[in-house]
This record gives sequence, C-alpha cells and structure tokens, in this order.
Amino acid sequence: MTMRRYTRTGVFAAATLLAGFTIGAAPATATAEGGECAEVRAKVDRLEGRITPNACAFMKRQIVFGEAPSLRTYLDIFDEEASLWEAGGKPQRGHEVIGASIGNSLRLVPDLRYRGTDVVADGAVMMFGQQNTVTLKGHKVNYPQIARNVLGDDGKTLQARRYYDRYELVQVLPESQRPRPLFAGIADPAGPGPRRGAAPDRFHAQEIPARLAAWNSGDAAALAARTGNAKLAGPGLDRPLTTQEGKTAYLRRLFENADVEFKAGQVAFGRTTTYVEWHGTMTGPKGTDIPFGIVERIGPKGEWELYFDTLPVIADADEIRGLFKTLAS
Repeated sequence: MTMRRYTRTGVFAAATLLAGFTIGAAPATATAEGGECAEVRAKVDRLEGRITPNACAFMKRQIVFGEAPSLRTYLDIFDEEASLWEAGGKPQRGHEVIGASIGNSLRLVPDLRYRGTDVVADGAVMMFGQQNTVTLKGHKVNYPQIARNVLGDDGKTLQARRYYDRYELVQVLPESQRPRPLFAGIADPAGPGPRRGAAPDRFHAQEIPARLAAWNSGDAAALAARTGNAKLAGPGLDRPLTTQEGKTAYLRRLFENADVEFKAGQVAFGRTTTYVEWHGTMTGPKGTDIPFGIVERIGPKGEWELYFDTLPVIADADEIRGLFKTLAS
C-alpha cells in the first residue's frame, strides 16, 4: 500500500475523493475493551472501534442470525427499504426481494452457521468479519466473509454489501465440473522467506486517493509495497504470502483477468485494525462492467487480508447459475 506526498493540487484532489468516503473523525480510541456492548464482545474474536448504540443493536441482530439462521432473524437485520449487494449482481432492494434471496440460500445450505471474527464499528459504518460454515454435497466448507453495513439510528441496515469468495463453495464439485481457480499456482518463491521487520504504519485516511489510483491502474507493485514483510491472505491461497514477489504475482494475476474501475467505499478504523472498501465494476474475459468490489483488512501487526469473489472473474452469469444448480441437485 503505497503512501504518497501531495502537492497543493494533490491535496485538493485528495479532499475531493475523501468527501465521498464515510470516515470517522479519527481512528477510534473507544473500543469494546472499554466496556461498550460487552454482550457482543463475548461472542466475537475481536471488537474495536467507535461503538455507538446503533452499532451495538446491529451486532446483536447479526449474531442472532449467525446462531439461528431463519428468514425472520435475517430480515430483522434490515430496514424495510434496505439494499443488499453481492459480487456479480445488481443490488437487491426491500424485504421482499432480500427475503427471497436468503430463502434460496438457506434451502441450499440449511445448516449455515457463523461466528464473528474481526469486527470494527465506526459509528454508522460496520465491518463485521465472520467465519461461515456450511455443508455442501456432504462436505463441510469453512470460508471467511465481511458483512459491510451502513446503519440507521435504530441499528437496522440501510445499505449492505457482502464480500466473500463463492469459489469456496463450488470447490466441492469435481474439477471437471468447475472452472480452474483464478490463483492456481500462485505461491511464494522457493527459499527462505524475508526476515521479519517492523510492522507497517497504521493505515491513514490520507492514503486513500493514492491507493484508489493504484487499484484502478492495476499497479500491483504499489499495492504490495506498503505491507513490507507482513503477510497477505486472500481468496485462492492455501497459505498467506510473505514475499514481495509472491504478493505482487497474486495481484498481477487478478489484474490480468479483471480491469477494475473502483470508487472509494466505506472505511472503519479500530484501535488496531482498519477495513477499507473499494467497489465498482470490472471487465474481463467473462464480461464487461460486472459489479465487483474488494475489502482490505489491515490488522494489528500490519497483516493484509483481501476479501472478494473470484467467481465472476472466471465464469460468466450462465456458468455461475449452472454451478449452483449442480450444487443444489
């Protein structure tokens, strides 16, 4: 993640970009360790940020659904006029449409459960990390997800986006029935890994314009440079990457197949963890202007995690429908 000093013109451009980005006044110092929303803290791995009453109310509903998924507990998360977006599709709006969608999902994976992992609240912005578990074709599948939400005063979700890799689900199918994974063969080069160095600095809001430019220009080296020797975890990796060569190769593979056009989305600052969202479209071998997005997590020791769906990069809409039809059969 590259940092760049700005000229007077650059500062104006940065301010313009930041105006559309929902950001707390500063990285929050109030955390769940201080006592806010203690009943939620007991049920997630890490809870940080500016935890307001509406954030606490949302998290309680989110946890209830993860423990006992149903149409009722899911719709209780959302405002009546809420929108919900997932990679590759258009936003779903309102309880009727969102309810039909979760109904289809629960028919496919009726044993869905999840627990909260790294959760950061920044007032009305909520990044809820979770580890999902489902059974498909007799196989247990575990996969991470970020539930990104913008909340109303009552803690109901007004706008939601979900970031996870649906390829994790179709991997239960035989190789002959699914596309080749996007990141097949990507790994650190053989030999000793880099020496452990100092963790990268905390992510700052002022870095957003340069980082957005790096994503949109496909600058893999610039995106990887900020992490130093910190690990990169992301879709399609059996183990985190630790070398600049490995991390750069991973991003280059993505950019070879997906020309992204992102806008700055939401950011949530915790005491040790920051989430940053980029959303927009991507164009690649399987289509043009496909809705697409990525969430980055920068952790306590500078560790870097990416959350996105590889399936629309390697399969078109008809192929994806066919894959899920096969899963359901």
